Order: sequence, then structure tokens, then C-alpha cells
Amino acid sequence: MRAVRLHEFGPPENLRVERLPAPVPSAGQVRIAVTVAGVHLVDTALREGLRLGPAPRPAALPAIPGREVAGTVESVGDGVDPSWLGRRVAAHLGMVPGGGYAELAVTGAERLHALPDRVPEEHALAMVGTGRTAMGIAQFTELGSADTVIVLAAAGGIGSLLVQYAKRRGAYVVGVAGGPAKVEAVRGLGADLAVDYTAPRWEAQVTGELGSRPATHLLEGVGGALARTAVDLLDVGGSHLGYGYASTGFDPIGRVSLSEAEVAGRGITSQSVLGEPMFARIGGIENLRVLEDRAMRLLEEGTFTPLIHHFPLAGAARAHRALQSRGTLGKVVLATR
Repeated sequence: MRAVRLHEFGPPENLRVERLPAPVPSAGQVRIAVTVAGVHLVDTALREGLRLGPAPRPAALPAIPGREVAGTVESVGDGVDPSWLGRRVAAHLGMVPGGGYAELAVTGAERLHALPDRVPEEHALAMVGTGRTAMGIAQFTELGSADTVIVLAAAGGIGSLLVQYAKRRGAYVVGVAGGPAKVEAVRGLGADLAVDYTAPRWEAQVTGELGSRPATHLLEGVGGALARTAVDLLDVGGSHLGYGYASTGFDPIGRVSLSEAEVAGRGITSQSVLGEPMFARIGGIENLRVLEDRAMRLLEEGTFTPLIHHFPLAGAARAHRALQSRGTLGKVVLATR
């Protein structure tokens, strides 16, 4: 099989396509003929050898990155129901090293999501990692028709799903993205207002368009100066939910901190919801499947229509570079054929 392997931590160019023997499923596992593999911003950090949250770097190199796959079950190990054979599935393979950037991948049968005929594999793929994170974030806020929600990086994998989720809940949604193409995509997702943060004084446009409508919630995984500017748009009693700081390459220096005046004077609340806070809400990291199931239900009922940005399997390095330079739209996937 063809697979992308990492032999040394470092730049995207360290991701190389190689020919490897097909993996053999152990007892309780299946082998998936992968159609699409997900690329996540976390993958770029792991490629660089960074340790993120509960996931250590790969214990040994070389390793095949990739944590999300969709395709067809072609082989099953001992103890696995043979009815899985030939079924279209999506699965999260676990944190690291994963093994998803390949034509074949093995995983535990308990991780599988069987796909209805009407669900595209690439859409299901977006639910098992990115979608579950969006559902984890959604746990921390009750949105309704009285709310105005600002979503940063609204054309990204997570942001685009949060835009759709907030609209389903009846909120007025302001989607903030970088560049005309992304702004147009956010508008197509149903955002009531789509704004280009690369434009001068974009925040003044938001303020002007909202008028007397109070901004009640900010959802952002960007951090840094952009998030700081967006916090200033919140009305008295507003809520800031941070789920990352991609603008600083996962350096916690990008985390937004509120001043005493913002907390005491404006009554703004701020939570960092990624990692342990999210796991605690579902009873532990071992229960992440709960969030995957929620995302899958919203996909099947039509609430979620993921934006997909395709690269070939051999373009893994290019996909990593594009993702890190904010040159992608929606969920990034590697197609094996």
C-alpha cells in the first residue's frame, strides 16, 4: 500500500509517500480501504514533535500520521462481526500516531460509524474529529433566537460547523474569515453577516451592521490580536469561548486574558473549553464517541454540510503547508484515489 510516513520531526517536507506492507487487523480490529483521510491542525503540531494536551508525541518514528479516515471495511480480525465486511464507514483512529494517511488503516471495530448510502464519506470523515470538537464546544453555551454569535475562522473546519450549529439554534450569526473567497463561503453557510478580517477596521463594520443588536457570544480558536479585537465587540454580559490559539502556532501566549475592567465592569465571562474542560462534560476522554454520535446525527439530518478542501495522498506536505498558512477552506482531506 501507499502511505505517508514521518521519519523525523520537522517541516512538512518530512512527510514522504512510501510503499509499505498492508497492515493486518488484530483481534477486535478491522482493516479499512481508505477513501479519504482527514488532516487536522493538530497533525501539524504533532509533525513538529509538539506535545498537545493528553496526547504525547509518537513514541517512535517512523510513524504514519492521520487520525480520521473513511472508506470501506475490507478485512476483519478475530471476534469482529463479519457483517462489517464491505460496509462504508468512518472512524477516528485515536490520537497518535494514528495511521490514517494511507490506502489501508486498521482500527478497533468499536470505533466504526456505519454510513447511510446518502452520506458522502468525506462528510462523515469531517464529523469524527472536527465535528466532535464542534459538538464539544457547543456543550458550553445555550444558544437561541435572542443571541448574536461571532465566530472567528468561520470558514475553517470547526468554525464552519459552528456557524451552521448556531443558525440551527436560531441565533444571529456573524462569521469572520480571511479573504473574499472565504467570506463568500461563510455567507453560503447561512451566516447573517460575513466579514473579512483582512479588511481595515473590520470590527467597525461589525459594529455598524449590528447597530443596537448586542453581541452575546464569541466562539474562537484563533487567539492573539484577532481574538482580542473580537472580545471588544462583546456586549455587557457577553461570553467568550476559546478553543485554541492557532494564530500563535499552539503557543499558549496566544490565549486571550480578560482585564479586571472587562470582568467586573462589563460582566464578560471567558472559558477555555478544549481538552480537560470538554472531557469533563462528557465524563472523561474515553467518552468522546458521544460527541461523534451527536455530530453524525446533525450531518444525517442536514444541519451540517461540511466544506471540504481536497488534496491527493501524495500532497500531504502541501496540505500541511496550506493549513498552517491559512490557505484552506473547511475540512482538509487527503484522497487516496
